[in-house]
Amino acid sequence: MDAPTDTPTTSRRRLLKIGAAALPLAVLGSALPTVARAATSPSGATLRMPAETDHHVRTFMAWPALSSIWRTQLDGVRRDIARVADAISRYEPVVVLARPGQAADARYACGAGAAYGIDVVEMANDDLWIRDFGPTFVVAPGAVAGVDTNFNGWGKTGTTYAQPYANDAAAAATLLEQYGVPRARAGFVGEGGSLETDGQGTVLATVSSLVNDNRNPGMSQGQVEQAMKEALGIDKVIWVPGLAGQDITDCHIDCLARFVGPGQIILDQPGPRTDSKWVAVYNETKQILQGATDAQGRRLNITELPGPDRERIRGKDMGSAFLSSYTNYYTTNGAVLVPQFGHADADAAAYAILQAAYPGRTVVQLNIDNIASGGGGIHCATQSQPAVPPVL
Repeated sequence: MDAPTDTPTTSRRRLLKIGAAALPLAVLGSALPTVARAATSPSGATLRMPAETDHHVRTFMAWPALSSIWRTQLDGVRRDIARVADAISRYEPVVVLARPGQAADARYACGAGAAYGIDVVEMANDDLWIRDFGPTFVVAPGAVAGVDTNFNGWGKTGTTYAQPYANDAAAAATLLEQYGVPRARAGFVGEGGSLETDGQGTVLATVSSLVNDNRNPGMSQGQVEQAMKEALGIDKVIWVPGLAGQDITDCHIDCLARFVGPGQIILDQPGPRTDSKWVAVYNETKQILQGATDAQGRRLNITELPGPDRERIRGKDMGSAFLSSYTNYYTTNGAVLVPQFGHADADAAAYAILQAAYPGRTVVQLNIDNIASGGGGIHCATQSQPAVPPVL
């Protein structure tokens, strides 16, 4: 990007005075106002969080950095990340963030990638969950921006879930600057995994992960929702209760319910021997979604995606945090990447359901047991940068 003619301080004061919507986003650069206010594109359209199925420029990932987090599994989780990066690189470019002192190892482990390549970028980070600490992108004809959702380590400071996150919290801003994408800071604290959209103005979210004093103290549900609408250009939030305090994310939506397309939902159905508290979350969510309409007034068509039997998966002895959810899949340009857990019947059923839901994409199943042992999945470990829609 060309350097601005104003000093950063002067430029920031000017923007705060006139407001984000008063200028085309393309000329705002990285000096957007502290709080995003539904900025507009050169065409005058409001930038909106796109569907993950829209075309991607690239996928961002992050190299797990700390043995204090992963302990004896650090090597294994790095192998999983390399495996996922290689699979994605068959469909679109991949960028892996890695600490400068670890970048050479990351390049060796990831290799050159397949058709579209893997680029390792030196940048300070702490962990692999770039869905949560990376930018959430918004687009409109002729424009793209990255919304920084103010990652605070899932609000877990002082709890048993706490882990270092200072580098991850700064990564969204650094990444956007490096790639020349304008940045806006949201007026709420959250993570990318807490936001699921159809790309047409509807977002699914759990109350437990956003209307929570560990992220947004003193904010009501209505205030959080308004901040989400302003930052992400959305029209309607469909809230489900979720469950606070039982995992590090307080029940992110991307392990629970996903948009396949407008009006089309994949709902995670707990497999045999799932803890009863998560079965209750599923039942509550299903009931709400069955009665909900999206921003366009459509009723939702729900397809259930059953999980595996937790006693028949490879990771059954890898701890209670192990995420045995197929719903935490990731869509690339031409493929759907989904975990494979080793329960053959359940793996096969998940493959068939997702292939039917995404007929234009290839379903690719991957062993990500080490990632899953940390309570996340393929979606948690990836973040897509959408292509800029054309100005018609």
